[in-house]
Amino acid sequence: MKEINMREMKVNQSGIVSAVKVSGELGRRIRDMGLLPGTEIKIQGRAPLYDPVALRLMGFTLTLRNSEADYIDVKVED
Repeated sequence: MKEINMREMKVNQSGIVSAVKVSGELGRRIRDMGLLPGTEIKIQGRAPLYDPVALRLMGFTLTLRNSEADYIDVKVED
């Protein structure tokens, strides 16, 4: 498995969150949304201008701005 930034993931690509590299209120907010290391995610879609991105995790859909996705590293299959 290789580790990439969430922004680099393609639609329908799955992976496991490996790190959330931000602290403070934004880091807390990201973690409160369920994006913790070890969480399995799948990119469900992207808006026409690629921002925001829709993720599927733990049975629900979550949208993130690319500026938030930049702080999340994900392990994906090679």
